[in-house]
Amino acid sequence: MENRETLPLHTLQVNKAIVTRNRAHIFVHSLLVMALLYYRASCLFFFITSHSHPWTFTPAIWLLLLTSELTLSFIWLLGSAYRWKPVSRAAFPERLSNDDCRLPEIDVFICTADPAKEPPLDVMNTVVSAMALDYPAEKLWVYLSDDGGADNTLYAMRRAFSFAMVWLPFCRKYGVQTRCPNAYFSMDNKGGDGQIRSAEFYFEREKMKVP
Repeated sequence: MENRETLPLHTLQVNKAIVTRNRAHIFVHSLLVMALLYYRASCLFFFITSHSHPWTFTPAIWLLLLTSELTLSFIWLLGSAYRWKPVSRAAFPERLSNDDCRLPEIDVFICTADPAKEPPLDVMNTVVSAMALDYPAEKLWVYLSDDGGADNTLYAMRRAFSFAMVWLPFCRKYGVQTRCPNAYFSMDNKGGDGQIRSAEFYFEREKMKVP
């Protein structure tokens, strides 16, 4: 039997039928786009070489149509990149090594910019959730990048750090599965996860709600 540590953690699969269909569609669409651009260029050439029907051609409208068509074609081209060779992945987390020393280090980057559009409370829930991942603490690094440099985001980060000092040991001690604080405390059932807990658990759980 092959050692599970030598087995891949994920596999890639390419559906050739889907690839063929997508590439055929891209090819036909490209021909139509080129035909449309040729038509626009021929209209301009006809206007320059013939002034028999000047009312049938308006340069401003022609330029507006050409700009919109080029913009839409460019957006379509960007969207076609992932259709060129779609890949499906299958992950096998059960093949992870039980030895924490063999696990790689993980960096988690969380970006925010405007506290008005991205409430600091939601951002901090994301930060604390990332910190509470079921992974060796010495190999997990969480970074928050605040492009706006807001003071209230910095203050919220300090408060989140203080809360995480209590929340993370609580999750590890009682095996909490839902480790996003907002989602966990919003659950209807009293225990938060449907399990029967001890009186000590409920005491610590309610204690964390106190600011």
